[in-house]
Amino acid sequence: MTMVFDGHNDVLLRLLQQGDKTGASFIRGDGGGHLDLPRARQGGFAGGLFAMFTPAPDKPGGILNTDPVEHGEALKATEAMFSVAEHLAADYPDDIRICRNVSDIHSASTSGQMAMMLHIEGAEAIRPDLSNLDVFYDRGLRSLGPAWSRPNAFAHGVPFVFPSSPDIGPGLTPEGKELVKACLKKHIMIDLSHMNEAGFWDIEKLSSAPLVATHSNIHQICAASRNLTDHQLDAIAASNGLVGINFAVGFLRPDGQKNPDMPVEVIIQHLDYLITRLGENGIALGSDFDGTEMPTDLSSAKELPHLVNAMEKAGFGKELIHRICFQNWIDMIAKVIG
Repeated sequence: MTMVFDGHNDVLLRLLQQGDKTGASFIRGDGGGHLDLPRARQGGFAGGLFAMFTPAPDKPGGILNTDPVEHGEALKATEAMFSVAEHLAADYPDDIRICRNVSDIHSASTSGQMAMMLHIEGAEAIRPDLSNLDVFYDRGLRSLGPAWSRPNAFAHGVPFVFPSSPDIGPGLTPEGKELVKACLKKHIMIDLSHMNEAGFWDIEKLSSAPLVATHSNIHQICAASRNLTDHQLDAIAASNGLVGINFAVGFLRPDGQKNPDMPVEVIIQHLDYLITRLGENGIALGSDFDGTEMPTDLSSAKELPHLVNAMEKAGFGKELIHRICFQNWIDMIAKVIG
């Protein structure tokens, strides 16, 4: 079975919202959602970047509410999601490992553990003076998106609009530029997904590391504001960066509809486009499991072989499939994080 290392999921938030503070339902596989240990093993999901995202609480729009979130709310939620991850690793050491570098990922893979690398999606939990960034790093933070699709102290995320250019609003704040510099110094990977175009170019100017969008798609195919333009893709290619394809139907379908009745072959169209723009080393997967609407044929991690089969039918060779599903993320993590 093809192993998958995935660039983005929201399972820690799902577990927290379900009141499962230890992650026991993730191990048992009875918590619903898209991703748990039994279905991961059935589908070849070997690990990935596990996001910690704070939705706007008790406001209309649910998880997609784009109102700003206060630092205190985000700090409380983020610490709670760190705790869920730490419980999973401590209580189920044969099954889960929090990975801080690529060596840890290799060790987890050889030991049959799921490799969990921790990511903060939207930096509201970080104090504007960055005084708690080291605390999060010491707990395992290795990847960070300065903004989700809402403004915060560091940046202005791109709103969800279709059809629309991502060129909406201003870029990084002065605090955001300092956050990017601090992440580069600590080898925390910076995620460009959810950045508007101005923020994208601010990071491109500051960054000495490859540019990475963990869960984004192709604007030329689906003109959602969240997707990447050719100009952005060319910058990612010039930096030897990487894009993880998002399985969200609203960012895949050319009509932008959130209709899960979509053939998996639409993902192949996005992958083919990325091969042309970025080369075979610049493409990966960033499912967004437990964070969005999945295609019917990719309703959970168990169904990942359907995507692998579609790649095979499209003429992707075994080595390319391995690179897309696993190796390209491992190589990027080795370059950026260590």
